[in-house]
Amino acid sequence: MPAPASAYPANILHSKRWLTRLNQTAVFFVLAAAALAFLVPLLWMISTSLKPKDQIFAYPLIWIPDPPQWANYGKALNNPSFRFLLFLQNSLYYAVLSTIGVVASSALVAYAFARLRWWGRDAWFLITLATMMIPYPVTLIPQFLIFKQIGWVGTFNPLIVPNFLGVPFFIFLLRQFFLTIPMDLSDAARIDGASDWGIFWRVILPLTKPALITVALFTFLYCWNDFLGPLIFLNDGRKYTLAVGLAAFRGQYRTQWDLMMAASTVVTAPIVVIFFFAQRRFIQGITLTGMKG
Repeated sequence: MPAPASAYPANILHSKRWLTRLNQTAVFFVLAAAALAFLVPLLWMISTSLKPKDQIFAYPLIWIPDPPQWANYGKALNNPSFRFLLFLQNSLYYAVLSTIGVVASSALVAYAFARLRWWGRDAWFLITLATMMIPYPVTLIPQFLIFKQIGWVGTFNPLIVPNFLGVPFFIFLLRQFFLTIPMDLSDAARIDGASDWGIFWRVILPLTKPALITVALFTFLYCWNDFLGPLIFLNDGRKYTLAVGLAAFRGQYRTQWDLMMAASTVVTAPIVVIFFFAQRRFIQGITLTGMKG
């Protein structure tokens, strides 16, 4: 049995407290330095969006614009090549529908892998995980050829429809979360006459809100920032998303860095706001996932 605290000399207890505070201080400074390293690009983008053209590439570096050019934001959003409202509508259409599809399909598949007993379940789950190891460029050309044959190139279907068929990573994430829910709850609901669908809808989903919010947040962030997919499958400028539309500020001979950074700041702002309000659920979903199984 460990000795009570009173059995230790006062100097030993003082040394332990001092070491604990020292460790906490060191961890704080390490995390603060890491956070600052991630913030530097964001701060530089905001700073560049407010700079006059002669201060963007000035040396030594100028962090605080003098004077701030707030008009850059108006010029960027009213640029005829960057149709902000149209691109915003396209980005929301792509991101919202894809998020709904990923959450719904991945939750159903994960429920089948975690809570239902059927022949070959584990083998099919391993096959699902194996698809995560295939690089996206390997399947890009075959997908493009298939979508071209069925007439989907030039529409949002190649970007949205596959998300309604499940995403392996999120299937794995939700399966691990579903395994943490006791089977006794499902058995009790089944005794009361609930079907598998009723158990999934009334028992499992209400208990997995943190994981579902995490999946939704990941999917929305990916679709909002997706550049390669819309660039390849959308050949009509009226259907471009914000990520692709930012390329309008890059010309053959020069790039309007001040306007591009202003538009990039506006595009990034919704993501920061969403993450700020959803960070509690997001962290909860990440920390609770994978505790069992």
